[in-house]
Amino acid sequence: MKIYLIRHTSVDVPKGICYGQTDVALNVSFEEEAAKVKTDLGHIKPDVGFSSPLSRCTQLARFCKVENVILDNRLKELDFGDWEGKEWNNIDLSVWKTDWINSSVPNGESFIKMYERVASFFDQLRKENYDTAIVFTHGGVINCARVYFRKTELLNAFAWIPKYGEIVEFDL
Repeated sequence: MKIYLIRHTSVDVPKGICYGQTDVALNVSFEEEAAKVKTDLGHIKPDVGFSSPLSRCTQLARFCKVENVILDNRLKELDFGDWEGKEWNNIDLSVWKTDWINSSVPNGESFIKMYERVASFFDQLRKENYDTAIVFTHGGVINCARVYFRKTELLNAFAWIPKYGEIVEFDL
């Protein structure tokens, strides 16, 4: 099965703000960015589409005219808990200093918990009989997928960050 993961387009959030699962608005350049994604997806004929339920992903799925998209909470970005909406420069990151993989964000989740929910999505998808799937999601989820598909190690999950509107292909 071919799986195409698409990171949402750019958001209308000031640089340096933590916004994980906060449902933020898309940038004014949405239609221009989304048109490029739609063009890039033009040759792909998916059997099924999935999306994070956050509007920055569902709007892109609608714009790209992917029909019958299934919303799945496992495709959400990391839950940054108490850090959501705060400036990164004003966040006490000491919880991540010794073990950023297993340490939970205050009132949020750990990276390993996010990885486990993303992996459970792919484990379930593996049992289906699709040829092609399209997934509208977030940068952190795509990086978890890269770990799942053995393109990188867990410790290096964020050595590369997908660009807004980037499409990443995997074979399941």
